[in-house]
Amino acid sequence: QEQLVESGGGLVQPGGSLRLSCLASGIRVSLNNMGWYRQAPGHERAFVARIGEGITDYADAVKGRFTISRDNAKNTVYLQMNGLKPEDTAVYYCNGVAQWWTWGQGTQVTVSS
Repeated sequence: QEQLVESGGGLVQPGGSLRLSCLASGIRVSLNNMGWYRQAPGHERAFVARIGEGITDYADAVKGRFTISRDNAKNTVYLQMNGLKPEDTAVYYCNGVAQWWTWGQGTQVTVSS
């Protein structure tokens, strides 16, 4: 059964860092374009970053601060977030890009002093 499980969120001060993980089951992250998305209170879910074969792409709001990567052996996608800002506060999800699966529960990231 296909499943995506996000983890690694938490409460962090502005300027801090977090690394999110997305463990995929039944989905080969090495064979799919994978992405991170986020949904802030009162907003729709939005694209954050994606990774494909030899390429990465980022939303303008996170360029230079976030880095997406994947470990094919662990079938896991990561999002390293540095220089966090209060406006990065959201629930973060991973999923495909060209192909979609059932959304996981997400992981809450709160940036606040």
